[in-house]
Amino acid sequence: MTDPVADGFAGRITRYFALAERGTTVRTEVLAGFTTFLTMAYIVLVNPAILGQAGMPVASVAAATCFAAAFASILMGLVANTPLALAPGMGLNAYFSFTVVQQMHVPWPVALGCVMISGCAFLVLTLTGVRQLIVAVIPNYLFAAVAGGIGLFIGFIGLKDAGIVVANPATFVALGDLKAPGASLALFGLLLIGSLSVWNVRAAMLIGIVATTLVAWAMGMVHVGHDPYSLSALTATAFKLDLPGVLKLKGGLLEILFVFLFVDLFDNIGTLVAVTKRAGLMDAAGRIPGLNRILMTDAVATIVGSMAGTSTVTSYVESAAGVQAGGRSGLTAVVAGLLFLLTMFVAPYAQLVPLAATAPALIVVGGLMLLPLVEVHWDDPMAAIPAFLTVAMIPLTFSIANGLALGITAHAALTLVRGRARRSDWFLFVLAGLFVVRFAWMGTA
Repeated sequence: MTDPVADGFAGRITRYFALAERGTTVRTEVLAGFTTFLTMAYIVLVNPAILGQAGMPVASVAAATCFAAAFASILMGLVANTPLALAPGMGLNAYFSFTVVQQMHVPWPVALGCVMISGCAFLVLTLTGVRQLIVAVIPNYLFAAVAGGIGLFIGFIGLKDAGIVVANPATFVALGDLKAPGASLALFGLLLIGSLSVWNVRAAMLIGIVATTLVAWAMGMVHVGHDPYSLSALTATAFKLDLPGVLKLKGGLLEILFVFLFVDLFDNIGTLVAVTKRAGLMDAAGRIPGLNRILMTDAVATIVGSMAGTSTVTSYVESAAGVQAGGRSGLTAVVAGLLFLLTMFVAPYAQLVPLAATAPALIVVGGLMLLPLVEVHWDDPMAAIPAFLTVAMIPLTFSIANGLALGITAHAALTLVRGRARRSDWFLFVLAGLFVVRFAWMGTA
């Protein structure tokens, strides 16, 4: 006799996502998807706050963030069957806004064009196998150092946005006026998010941002406009990328593409290892099943995200929260993606959130990103020197590119001096040589 449940919708879902083989159920996957969404929903408010400082329309960026996260997460679940949710990446959005647009004076539509080209390059590298060559020459400790350096970079931006750290002509930076409304509000938000986090509240950052925004409204720090809600606000960045403008860029183009490509690659590899290991999806040899499908999905998501109007889309380590809740298949990612899709229709209201409310989330996220630094053998100069240069130079020069370039160059130089160079390291020395030429020719970024 046929079981109507097994042949129904739930049965088809169970078979498609191989839930029985992975020891999970539809109910568990749905709950895991909600958990993942709640832990990373803060990006809907934080990403527009960062890209808005590049002159992009905040409401439209919020909608683009939701759409990109929804598309990428659903695609990841359906194609790769992995409980991995995606959204515009922290760190790369800061590089997009503060370095590419504000320091290098690249118009944001052109910067979106660079994001799209980097996504295409990522796709080509994955399809041709060059990705393996790149990963092979970069030591694991530099992956960790880049993550830590970006964490400091994001935290520094949060402290600056809050007014807790300010510019000083004598000491470069100094402590701001903590009694100022913005700084006081940010400290309140930081305390609230920290308190919720230590009690393991899944939506700690989202709750903290919303609560801090409500306090800002009560204090008269937020001025609500009288413009009616309109879905037309969602289209202000869609398809506004300027590809012809990208071709007019000179020396900076390769640097921009390099950072978008490599940081996205590093983010993905690190996140994949962390999430799949926790989910028990790695095989006996430590390999990630369907790795190429996962990376191709990420590349396609970045391309689509750039057309929607947001910076590079990447895998989120917050997906581990969903795995902790029992998520073992792509259904977890699909559920998270559907929730982002629903959020898109209220996204324009993100423009009502002040910087002082999103700054605490940046500070907390930055701190959490320092965890990979424990993987660096700080007692070994071969690792400690390049890692320190990477970690320090990213926030101090306000450039991920500078930290990445100095770290790889130092690693190559010390490998050569120590006599550990191998024939297979030829690509490493090519990269280091290009960085030396870059610093000699361009001076400072």
